Amino acid sequence: MSAAEVLDRLDARTRSILEHRHRLASPRRRGWLVRRMLLAADLFGLVLAFVTADAVLGSRGGSDYVSLASEFLVFFLTLPAWVVLAKLHGLYEGDEGRADTSTIDDVVGVFHLVTVGTWLFALGAFATALANPKLAKLATFWVLALLFMTAGRALARASCRRSLCYFQNTIVVGAGDVGQLVARKLLKHPEYGLNLVGFVDEEPKELREDLAHVALLGGPERLAELVHLLDVERVVVAFSGTPELRTLELIRSLRSLNVQIDIVPRLFELVGPKVEVHSVEALALVGLSPARLSPSSRLIKRSMDIVVALVALVFASPVFLAIAAWVKWESPGPVFFRQTRLGTGMREFTTLKFRTMHVGTSTEEHRAYIRSTMDASAATETHGMFKLDRSSSVTRAGRILRKLSLDELPQLLNVIKGDMSLVGPRPCIPYEIENFAPHHFERFLVPAGVTGLWQVSARASSTFGEALEMDVAYARSWSLGLDLRLLGRTPAQVFRQRKATS
Repeated sequence: MSAAEVLDRLDARTRSILEHRHRLASPRRRGWLVRRMLLAADLFGLVLAFVTADAVLGSRGGSDYVSLASEFLVFFLTLPAWVVLAKLHGLYEGDEGRADTSTIDDVVGVFHLVTVGTWLFALGAFATALANPKLAKLATFWVLALLFMTAGRALARASCRRSLCYFQNTIVVGAGDVGQLVARKLLKHPEYGLNLVGFVDEEPKELREDLAHVALLGGPERLAELVHLLDVERVVVAFSGTPELRTLELIRSLRSLNVQIDIVPRLFELVGPKVEVHSVEALALVGLSPARLSPSSRLIKRSMDIVVALVALVFASPVFLAIAAWVKWESPGPVFFRQTRLGTGMREFTTLKFRTMHVGTSTEEHRAYIRSTMDASAATETHGMFKLDRSSSVTRAGRILRKLSLDELPQLLNVIKGDMSLVGPRPCIPYEIENFAPHHFERFLVPAGVTGLWQVSARASSTFGEALEMDVAYARSWSLGLDLRLLGRTPAQVFRQRKATS
């Protein structure tokens, strides 16, 4: 296949990206763009925090009075140290290598950076005797810097995602079941910024219907040539039919190129996000921790659930009452929809949601749909989502409540009762376990959640089987940090108005 034939197979999006890059004298990639935007956001946030703190609590004479010019001088002298600290915390590196990086992932690093940086500024001021900032002013600057830097980083990333330079041209090596699963996930999540160029495989499997437009670019021997021709930035190796020794040689040949290599591991069904890599005489071993919460972890998780749920209910009570009145007025029937679900240890409990469907709607259609979407090769509905279309059974109020996920607000009561947690696997309907594989029961080792890994990562973009795998991955990877990140990402998903799967 000639270069011209390869280019003819590309989709319109890939062509527009290549044309944009060819127009630039020096093509810019995601890493170059995001690093500079984040750096500008950090510096702007710090300066704005300093100016605001001075405007609110600036010195007004007395023995502590220091000229604003002197304070600014000390502050600007410390700015290079802020940048170095941010670099040491990895705050400029994650976006190029990781597809799912978000500003929520930066919060801990930004907290450390601002805390250490504030101390450095204070020490620099005292050491040079040019300034003597008051404690209240330092504390105000610390709080404002946290807020302004985090907000600035979110805006910087949002701005980057609007640029064609942000997209990474991606080739998937292997067009079998696993390769096509990876490709479908890339297409379903444009927020990753990974532009699927095509497959490389000597003997590709027939492409599923929703991937029919993706180009087949030939065998792996042409991969290095394709990287140059199509300005590829990422290669995902996903079980091609190529022998292992040739695959190793192929990957090693790519190491000399400026390309990110992602490898889907063997037994990937078992490998969760929290795996630990250790070694025995330099032989890398992947460690899988037990999928259980220790008593102290359960206590921390439960304490956070109670505090956050109570606060949320207090502040949301006007909305809660307004929705209850709306549901009651809009269609005959009870305000709440009650359904038996399975929680920790498969213990049954009654979950509460605002009723969004007409009374008497049968569950048989949903039951059959769950069975049909256990396989990753299942086809989407006509609207392109893995969500059963039951619009005729949903009330007018229910459509809006589902769109904004407000129908799940009463589940905060389940959290307070201890039936659920704020974060965890989706509460399972008893008949759904008929379709479980043995490892899917690991999801019952942790409490069911109002939000979770599936809700934040995929929702109606995944099959039921894939949703179960994400539930299991959460159970295997639980940490307080993971819960906080998922809680932080949930509002963004609500804002995007993605629909729930059930």
